[in-house]
Amino acid sequence: MIFITAYNETSSLVEGFRVGGVDYITKPFQAEEVLIRIANHLKLSRLTNELRAKNRALEEEMSRRRQAEDERDTADGRLSILADRENARWGLPGFVGQSATFRSILETIRRLHRFSNASVLITGESGTGKELVARAIHYGGVHAEGPFMPVNCSAIPAELAESMFFGHVKGAFTGASSDRKGFFELASNGTLFLDEVGEMPAALQAKLLRALEDGQVQRLGEANARKVQTRIVAASNVDFQSSIAAGRFRRDLFFRLARFTIDVPPLRERTDDIPILARHFLKVLSKEMNLHMPELTAGALKALRSYSFPGNARELRNVLERALVECDGHAILAEHIHFFFSPEEAQRRTRSLSEELQAPNESHQTGSAAPDEERIREFVQAEGCINNTSCRELLKVDRHRASYLLRKLEREGRLVVEGQGRWAQYRLPEARA
Repeated sequence: MIFITAYNETSSLVEGFRVGGVDYITKPFQAEEVLIRIANHLKLSRLTNELRAKNRALEEEMSRRRQAEDERDTADGRLSILADRENARWGLPGFVGQSATFRSILETIRRLHRFSNASVLITGESGTGKELVARAIHYGGVHAEGPFMPVNCSAIPAELAESMFFGHVKGAFTGASSDRKGFFELASNGTLFLDEVGEMPAALQAKLLRALEDGQVQRLGEANARKVQTRIVAASNVDFQSSIAAGRFRRDLFFRLARFTIDVPPLRERTDDIPILARHFLKVLSKEMNLHMPELTAGALKALRSYSFPGNARELRNVLERALVECDGHAILAEHIHFFFSPEEAQRRTRSLSEELQAPNESHQTGSAAPDEERIREFVQAEGCINNTSCRELLKVDRHRASYLLRKLEREGRLVVEGQGRWAQYRLPEARA
């Protein structure tokens, strides 16, 4: 409101402003002055309204940001708790064992926690706990709060593998109705676990090698590559020497994946871990079933220790789960232990295992070596060294039997080992230098 006054007095002006005036004009007034004052006040009013609107928008944005920060802090807190829980379940606290081999694996995992970017290749038979090792590497490291993404390479169709690993953009191919991230991007700032990597399609191996070397992935149908920070942990139960020799697996990809290798031995080679591992599984299973943990009797434990466990720790868990159901809350007896194989087959395997376990003592007592062991030493004398593949071809046995014999000779000091894992070479002690 602009008011007009004939009295240019302070009291009159104060009264005019008190009742709501924003400006005044004295008589006699000029029309041009009135129009200029009105225009100025309209402009001032418009700017004031715009400023108020911007202030309201700013306040709303600040409110949204405060809410987002609160939600982020809450989410970070929950994620930290989740990471702690996952570490308790899958990290080093989830490992149980007492054998020297087990302690060596634990120490290796602890060292890897300090090297967050080193790719790791885990080898071993099915059921030995390769994924557990991979999770322990992840959840104990600096990227524990990032995602852990397991991928079974043998279960991915070859025609979809590239899209699933690297992603695609809308319209890249028939059926690509929207943009999609691949495994590498989904595991960003975390760990991508490539299980059964030895079964990866050959066409994908070259693309995987490029991604590992460059640290970049390119979605199908997209011109530019994307930088990713993803740790790679791979696992397989294949013999990489044979796969590489046969052309099924790229040698350069193997060396890129195997910057550090961990060989997880089968359960039959670390029988000292069976009692503590069995009680651990019973504790976990009893909690899951809401049951009181039963006693594991000496007879049941003897049956477990006498078995070769071709299915390794996974088979041990399954055997104990059935025993837990059958014992009906009472102590677990030998009669509650049922193995995968028939009683006759289990007995034959158990007898064979017992003979192998007793063989070292018998050899030292009689002074003679078993025929297979003698053939291995003769081969080494002639060729200079032997590995698992050569041993298998020499004796016509599987890689598990070959591994057992080589390790047995190494433990007895009749062979020495150079290298580790699948690339171990065994020589005569005097030939090591």
